[in-house]
Parts: sequence; structure tokens; C-alpha cells
Amino acid sequence: MEKEVVKISAKPEHVLVELAKSAVIVIDMQNAFVSNGGMFDMVGFDISKFRHVINPLKDVLDVSRKSGLTIVYVRHAYSLDLSNAGSSESPNYWKEYSLALMRKNPDYKDKSLIKGTWGAEIIDELKPLAGDIIIDKKRYSGFANTELENILRNLGAKYLFFTGIALNICVESTIRDAFSREFWPILLSDCCEAIGPKYTRKATIWNVKQLFGWVTTSREYIQAVQTGDGK
Repeated sequence: MEKEVVKISAKPEHVLVELAKSAVIVIDMQNAFVSNGGMFDMVGFDISKFRHVINPLKDVLDVSRKSGLTIVYVRHAYSLDLSNAGSSESPNYWKEYSLALMRKNPDYKDKSLIKGTWGAEIIDELKPLAGDIIIDKKRYSGFANTELENILRNLGAKYLFFTGIALNICVESTIRDAFSREFWPILLSDCCEAIGPKYTRKATIWNVKQLFGWVTTSREYIQAVQTGDGK
């Protein structure tokens, strides 16, 4: 990498980042959540706001790959028999949205989060490329019972740039766990979107900015990576 250390213009303050120790984390950009005909679309959620993050995220991934950063896709995917989703003794069984929906509507399985189905796949616009890493998770956090931490440690990663959906659920859960594991979380706010009322997005951004890391945008990130500095 030509620019090993860059200054990212972020809130609440600039942050110095070693690109050789950085990775971009893409969370749950899957057909079930983002595509027409997916689970969220079928039950009436407005997926247009999720689709707004596609273009800035594509730009981030393009620049990151050209600069040699590791790209890690984290996707929510259960086995066909749901044996890794938790029994009725698990809160995940009752509270994870897709599980509750599939119990009521078994026909939604191929539109939801079953590994090997269309719903669980990364959207076409952001398909992983050779060299990218894919991690399947079964809980909101990408660190819960996955190899994510071990992979990042082996890569020597320290600074994690977070993107994806839903900002206030899986993205925030993973950021909190990253912080507790001594990684440096940096949220690209225009590459993420929340589900629920508008205040859920504001709350997560406040949480990250004040408590768990830093918040910047794709524009600031790309400028820093390409030029070696933020504003």
C-alpha cells in the first residue's frame, strides 16, 4: 500500500488509520433484506432506504480493493433444518425476525435467511470477489460463535470500517463486540441504514460516535485512502 497511515476525517475527532491493518466489514447486504421479492419487501418494509446504500458502498469496495484492503462479508444464514438457530429456549428463536416469519409462513424460506437459498445470498450489485472473505453468522453480532475474530487477528487487522444493514441491529451489535475485543470500529454512515423509526439511526450513530468508535462517510474514507489524508 502506498499510503500506510492516513488521517480519516471523522466524528468526534480525526482518527489515524494504518491501511495495512484495516478491513472493510460488509454486514447483511442480502437479498432477503435489500432486494425486491425478498423477505423485507414481501412483508411491506420500505427497502428503498436500504438500496440507497448500494452505490456509496460499491465505491468504497472498489477503492478498498484497489488499495489492498481486506473485504469481509458477514451474512446471516441458518442451516436448512434451523438446528443452529436456537431452540425454543433461546431468545433468538422468539425475537429474530426471519425465524418468527418462517414459522408463520414456511413458504418464505427461500426468500429469507436459509443458507443456499436466494434470500441468504449477497445482492448481485455487491457480489464478493476472489480474495474476499465470507463469514456466516447465526446471531445479530458477526462475532457470536463465528471465526470472525480469529480471521481478523490472523490478518493483523486493527481498524474496521463498518457498512451494511440493519445499522441499529446487526451492524451495531457487531461494532459493540468489536470494541470489546480491542478493534477500532469506524462507521461509514452513508453505507449503512437502520430499520424502524428515524430515531433508531440517530441513536446508533450517537452510540458509535460517543462510546464505541468513530463515524465518517464514504466520501471522507475514499478521499483519505486515495490521497493519504482526510480533510
